[in-house]
Amino acid sequence: MPILERFKYPILLGVGVMIAIGVVALLTYEPPAVAITIYPPAPSATPPPTDIPPPTNTPAPLLIYVTGAVQRSNETYALPKGSRVQDAIQAAGGYTTDADPRALNPVRLLRDGEQIDVPKIGANLPTATPRGTASIDDPVYINTADLQELTRLPGVGETLAKAILTYREQHGAFKAMADLDAVPGIGAGRLAQWEGLIIFE
Repeated sequence: MPILERFKYPILLGVGVMIAIGVVALLTYEPPAVAITIYPPAPSATPPPTDIPPPTNTPAPLLIYVTGAVQRSNETYALPKGSRVQDAIQAAGGYTTDADPRALNPVRLLRDGEQIDVPKIGANLPTATPRGTASIDDPVYINTADLQELTRLPGVGETLAKAILTYREQHGAFKAMADLDAVPGIGAGRLAQWEGLIIFE
């Protein structure tokens, strides 16, 4: 009887035991824990900017009252800061056919709360404007002022205002009070009254 036949069953039993042990070992095997290290990002070499300007607020609009010889008279218009007389006239629909635009300086900068009164042809200049007499807080910009604006200076009527405009057109912008002394009708006494009331810009 061959040897393999005699030990067949013990051999099969041993193989089965080894297989069973291998299966149990696989089922119960736990791999060793792996440590995971998380590194924070390296700091940036360039620091964040610190000179970012704060957001700017939108400037409030100028409220301008337009009267006289315009299409939509006696109304208040909100205009952006930096607007000029011509912008107020345009907002009011433009001049009427009987308006006298020569009495106004169209490129003069507007100030909040101002009234623009457009005279008719041949009309007399009003004796006073709603803004009142010039002051240190509300001076006259002599190089951009129109006929009405000039009358805010003490002692200036239509005749003297026209003389100032004519001299400015012929000789250029005024740079100091002494330049105004060359205008006919203006003397040392009047210049003393205007001290602090005129801006040369």
